Amino acid sequence: MNMALCSSTSLELKNPFIEGTRGKIATSKSFLRVGYVAKNEKSCCCNGRKVAVSSHSMPGHLEESFMGKKRMEEPSRKMDFVRTLLIDNYDSYTYNIYQELSVVNGVPPVVIRNDEWTWEDVCHYLYEKRAFDNIVISPGPGSPTCATDIGICLRLLLECRDIPILGVCLGHQALGYVNGARIVHASEPVHGRLSEIEHNGSRLFDNIPSGRKSGFKVVRYHSLIIDWKALPKELIPIAWTSSSTHSFLESPNSGLNPDTCKDHICANTSFDTFSSRSYNGASWSFSNPGRMQGGKALMGIMHSTRPHYGLQFHPESIATCHGRQIFENFREITEDYWQGLRPRSTFMNERNAHYTACMQVHVASQLLRVPRIGSLVHKEDAQPFREAFRRSQLLGNADVNCHSISSALKFPESSINARHLKLKWRKFDKLAALVGGARNIFSKLFGACKAENTFWLDSSSVEKKRARFSFMGGKDGPLWRQMTFRLSDQSDMDFKGGGYLSIEDTEGSIKSMFLEKGFLDFLNQELLSFTYDKEDFEELPFDFYGGYIGYIGYSLKVECGMQSNQSTTSIPWLDDTENKLLCLEASATRKLGASPIATVSPFEAGFLGEKSREQYIKDVSKCLEYIKDGESYELCLTSQMRKTVGEIDSLGLYLHLRDKNPAPYAAWLNFSNEDLCICCSSPERFLRLDRNGILEAKPIKGTIARGVTPEEDEQLKLKLQYSEKDQAENLMIVDLLRNDLGRVCEPGSVHVPHLMEVESYATVHTMVSTIRGKKKSNVSAVDSVRAAFPGGSMTGAPKLRSMELLDSLESSSRGIYSGSIGFFSYNQTFDLNIVIRTIIIHDSEASMGAGGAVVALSNPEDEYDEMVLKTRASASAVRDFQLDQNQNQTFTL
Repeated sequence: MNMALCSSTSLELKNPFIEGTRGKIATSKSFLRVGYVAKNEKSCCCNGRKVAVSSHSMPGHLEESFMGKKRMEEPSRKMDFVRTLLIDNYDSYTYNIYQELSVVNGVPPVVIRNDEWTWEDVCHYLYEKRAFDNIVISPGPGSPTCATDIGICLRLLLECRDIPILGVCLGHQALGYVNGARIVHASEPVHGRLSEIEHNGSRLFDNIPSGRKSGFKVVRYHSLIIDWKALPKELIPIAWTSSSTHSFLESPNSGLNPDTCKDHICANTSFDTFSSRSYNGASWSFSNPGRMQGGKALMGIMHSTRPHYGLQFHPESIATCHGRQIFENFREITEDYWQGLRPRSTFMNERNAHYTACMQVHVASQLLRVPRIGSLVHKEDAQPFREAFRRSQLLGNADVNCHSISSALKFPESSINARHLKLKWRKFDKLAALVGGARNIFSKLFGACKAENTFWLDSSSVEKKRARFSFMGGKDGPLWRQMTFRLSDQSDMDFKGGGYLSIEDTEGSIKSMFLEKGFLDFLNQELLSFTYDKEDFEELPFDFYGGYIGYIGYSLKVECGMQSNQSTTSIPWLDDTENKLLCLEASATRKLGASPIATVSPFEAGFLGEKSREQYIKDVSKCLEYIKDGESYELCLTSQMRKTVGEIDSLGLYLHLRDKNPAPYAAWLNFSNEDLCICCSSPERFLRLDRNGILEAKPIKGTIARGVTPEEDEQLKLKLQYSEKDQAENLMIVDLLRNDLGRVCEPGSVHVPHLMEVESYATVHTMVSTIRGKKKSNVSAVDSVRAAFPGGSMTGAPKLRSMELLDSLESSSRGIYSGSIGFFSYNQTFDLNIVIRTIIIHDSEASMGAGGAVVALSNPEDEYDEMVLKTRASASAVRDFQLDQNQNQTFTL
């Protein structure tokens, strides 16, 4: 009798539990399991159901892959590279695995979504082309019991018994479920928290210590778990928790540099004694399941007769120790498996013959087609991005407004027709200090016209080198343009994307057009249509060489741009500007003291909440239900507050706000035709790309009010630093941003130089991390933003599922709030903030957005209080400015 896998005759598994809803965690007592059939039988009955035997599982003799002790002791030659098929379950951590595998395997894996290939595609590449050596199944939201959550992964685990597979988190649960294990709720959801791990010495854990205080700590993101009490005999437990959960800073060895933590291997490794049992002649080590009693959770499994492994924790997380070693061990398992099946010479010849097939999978699988929101798929052999951008598609939509310094021309289809940009600039030594700072400069240049149609990217807080340069400009000269992009009616059943673009010049002439492909392609083509002389910019200490400044709304998911013209005029405006500035008298500006600023609640300032306290708390509770069911790790719930302000001096309000609450990524934007003013005091950078190709994100997660006294202030700062909840929030977003940068950065270049540092501002302390990576040369600036927008700190993780859930809870569009303000430069650099701590003035109304990250540790009442706290500085600025304005008017009368 040969062992073969029984499968359903349908291309989809017919397990009635899989077809159920996500809300029910099903057992699998009647699940179609591995059966034994006669060698010549074409079909068989299993549990009374007729099934067909897959031809792709016939190669059989899997036991040959589990070599005897003699062969195991023989030295093996390493492969030059290992080819991995990485299945993405629509997760926000998949590209962290991608980065690790790229380094460990010697070649980047091919990434596909779990519903992207048909089963015929899978069989073609796995068995006919032999394009892959192993498979990794990513984490993801939801449950393996739901077909739409797990896609093709269950069938892979059922039928690909002769290919090494590693499942992570959801992939781990799928391995258990497909072999008859029960998926249940964990005793508590664990997201962004750490546990120490004990293992049984399985090859997956070679060179990794085991047990409490061994240094093997891992990050967990899960609400569901495999029930170890009902583990089927096909599955062997290989790892489990040896300690309760704790935060990053409270964990053992937390003093390790986060960049080296995952590769840190403790000396004097010692494993606990383990027993063994034999499966088909192969000896395997395994733990006694009884040892997992006492609240310990199952963290790893392996199949008894297949090279299939599962890990409940996340080896790719920045805070997991020995994560890379696990991927290296899986590579070695793969190498030994394939070398054990057939002679070395035959094996290597086959790999060389099929290497080209692996490299061509990107094209054959149509990986450049439009995926779901937020996805950017790599194509390693892509043509230069000047060609690639023409094929890219819009991934999201929102309103856009921006100013440009260039004029409108017909966009060239080729770089041969590229326009040449000539930059004219002049340096005024110590001018800002002489005239009293950026505030006086802006007021002198643009205050006379009420700052209509002006911009000011304002680094009003420059301590600790958070930001250094400010950029300002207005409606003047032949190069100025203002562009507004509005989406098509998304309520239309025939909505296919795109929107309407209007462009206004200095003469008031407006041109309108419909952008069928949306705004991203428009911007990308514009940025790529310019050439410039590097010598014009070499002496500039900043990266902005001219381009677009403005905002993009939350729902766009992309960046903005605008068509423009190359100026050939002289530069008399420089002389005029210099004269205006030099006429300013040096003035002593009031400096913000070290003591915190007194604020009031938004309700005391006259603002009305979009939602009542009760409704917001109810929404937080709903978020906690989603998290408990595994639908999300973290949900960034937001709300809006509004107040009628009538006629108000918007620029005066902004100047008052920047005095009261200076911030490194502050901004002023005015669009008079839209009756729109944006007064932003954001402390958070979304994403920056510098002239050296370095991408940087600085997400903020964790906020607490400043203290009244220095002693209280320091106590509150430490409270934030060691808050388990805030650390969990921050860690989840750090891993998410590592994933987003990992889509577009060179393998191995994504790193975290600063993890969970506390920064102090006028009214609050915040917890900030910094993520950096080296952008791939064939990726454009807009593609970099496409991979990460909206900022993960405003969505949660996994990003796609979290945004879908938030849309169902938030009663109105976020608009500008949660989007980005900043610049795109013609030299393929940009710097963008996250729109928070911002007042929007539109149609005589002031509005503010605020919210917070809901995680498993959240308390609904506390979440509401944190949301209100984040509006206090902005609301107080509005109230105080209106009071001052009214007093001045009364005095004048």
